Amino acid sequence: MQHRVVGTTLPVLELSLEAGEEVISTHGELGWMSPNVTMHQTTGAGHGLMGALKRAAGGAGVLLTQYRAEGAPGLVAFAAHLPGQILEVAVDDGPYLVTRHGWLCATPQVVPSIGFQQRFSAGLFGGEGFVLERLEGSGTAWVELAGETVSYDLAPGQTLLVHPGHVGLFEARVSFQITLIKGIANRFFGGDGYFLAKLTGPGKIWLQSTPLPILASALAPYLGSILGGR
Repeated sequence: MQHRVVGTTLPVLELSLEAGEEVISTHGELGWMSPNVTMHQTTGAGHGLMGALKRAAGGAGVLLTQYRAEGAPGLVAFAAHLPGQILEVAVDDGPYLVTRHGWLCATPQVVPSIGFQQRFSAGLFGGEGFVLERLEGSGTAWVELAGETVSYDLAPGQTLLVHPGHVGLFEARVSFQITLIKGIANRFFGGDGYFLAKLTGPGKIWLQSTPLPILASALAPYLGSILGGR
C-alpha cells in the first residue's frame, strides 16, 4: 500500500491499494475511489462486537467501513474536514489516543475504540462531552488534526496543562487526566472552574491549534448577527 498527502491547507489522503489490500474508516469518511474498490461494513479486528458496542457507547458508529481493491490495484481518498494536517501513525509502536473525529482511516489490523470520555455540565463539546479514541493493534493509521500541529516529547514526570480542545494525539503511555482549576470563570464549560487536560510524560504528544469547537465558538457571535439581520 502506497500513500500520499495532497495539498496543504485542506489536505487529501490518497491511498493506492494493491489487489486484495484493504483499509478501514468510520462511516462517511470517503472522498472518492476507483470503481473496483468495494465497500463493506465490519466490526473491525480485535474486539469484534464488544469493540463495536464500546464505540457506540461513546457516540461513534457501531460498524466500520472496509474498502477493498478487487482484481486490480485501486485508489481510495479521504479529505480533511477542516484546514489542518494529516499525520501518519505507526500503531505497531504502541497504542495512541486521538481526539474525537481525528481518526481518518487505518489498515485493517488497527483496532479503534473509545479510550476516554467525560461529560461537562455545559458548553464547548455539547452533548458529546470530551471523547478520545484509542488506536491499538498493528499497522498504520492516519489522523487529521485541525490548524497547525505542535508536538512535544515529554520527559518522565514532565507535565503540560492543555485546554482539552487543543489535545490532538498522544502516546497511550502518557498519563492523561482532566483537572479543574478553581476560581476562574469559563464560558465554555460553565460552573466555577476551568477544565484543563493534564498530560504527563514520558511520551510524545501532538497539539492542534484550531479545533472545531473553539472555531465554532469564535464564529458564533458573528453568525448570530448575520442570521438576525437576514
